[in-house]
Amino acid sequence: MSRPAVSDDSVIKSKVAEIIAAVRQDGDAALYEFAERFEGRKLASLKVSPQEFAEAKAKLGRADKKAIATAIGNVEKFHLAQVPVDIDMVIGPGIRCERRTISIDSVGLYVPAGSAPLPSTAIMLTVPAAIAQCPVRILCTPAGDDGNVNAATLFAAQRSGVTDVFKIGGAQAIAALAFGTETVPKVNKLFGPGNAWVTAAKSLVAQDPAGPAIDMTAGPSEVLVVADAMANAAFVAADLLSQAEHGVDSQVILVTTCLDVAELTVVELEKQLRSLTRKETAEAALANSHLILVDSLSAAMDISNRYAPEHLILQVESPRDLLPLVRNAGSVFVGKWTPESAGDYCSGTNHVLPTYGAAKSMGGLGVEQFMRQVTVQELTRDGLRSLSSTIEQMASLEGLDAHAKAVQLRLIEITQ
Repeated sequence: MSRPAVSDDSVIKSKVAEIIAAVRQDGDAALYEFAERFEGRKLASLKVSPQEFAEAKAKLGRADKKAIATAIGNVEKFHLAQVPVDIDMVIGPGIRCERRTISIDSVGLYVPAGSAPLPSTAIMLTVPAAIAQCPVRILCTPAGDDGNVNAATLFAAQRSGVTDVFKIGGAQAIAALAFGTETVPKVNKLFGPGNAWVTAAKSLVAQDPAGPAIDMTAGPSEVLVVADAMANAAFVAADLLSQAEHGVDSQVILVTTCLDVAELTVVELEKQLRSLTRKETAEAALANSHLILVDSLSAAMDISNRYAPEHLILQVESPRDLLPLVRNAGSVFVGKWTPESAGDYCSGTNHVLPTYGAAKSMGGLGVEQFMRQVTVQELTRDGLRSLSSTIEQMASLEGLDAHAKAVQLRLIEITQ
């Protein structure tokens, strides 16, 4: 159940700390320098211009725009239902309590683009930020070899209401968002996945008293498939490969009750691998992956809950029967007709999910993470009088005299 260890973690953290320090000290100058040093790109500007947005839109075909629009529409529909409902209630005579939801003032959204552009991640980050109505929404993503941001990523961001996009990648982007530069505003919370360098940067800036909060420290992508004798081995193999192609450090696991399905899946993996453009990446990921044979679906679910996968696929005869057994998973894909790629792109759920076992204690990204709750209480004279003895007794139990005094002084004025 152990994940592949993140290589040279201490070395990465040390180098990331140096990058963060340089950005804090030199601002934009450090960002230009790192773009040239790490990415081989001499940028003319950091911020994407209105002209670049227009050119990106012109580059996309009608089918591309339609796919992005459909994905945005589905994600919007599902995330609109997540907006918290404010609470305003009377606890007792003269005692009123409220919980109000307020958007985070400024958020930084990071979209990776290392080995492949990810306009889908732009959608998953920008849509809930827009629904939450965060006043300041800034997106950072690396430029391509031509010095421009991926056209689909720009179009998706703009379509979702984000126009402040910066051509910055890696740990330096996280540092810029965390502490601000001459061009990049400082934000209150950071969102988005990334490689080991980005993950280390998010962790370090979140520990800094002057740094922002973060959504999560997302590790390599992972999927666990639970399959029985009714599973389609070709589908299982395709789902495993859809995660394996993300990166060499991705992990895919098949847990099955059927030896035939296991053997057929291996055959399908070898067959489907041959046609993949990212074959070498997927092969490297498969080297860290596992096929586990169990004697029951309850045993399979026990393994799944112990592993706590980012993605859990239930390709069994009665998949919904297993849902009550799911305790730890980022997102669940029910039945043979639900590939993981649907959730990655356009089913409506968010694909920014907990990895590396974090699903045991947290969930995936949603609108709530772009908001915070503020509680309100209001007492009348009678309300305070009714609570006074309770407050004074609790203060006595804790030895906090001033707490009691704050009530007693008011009671004196009430009785005068």
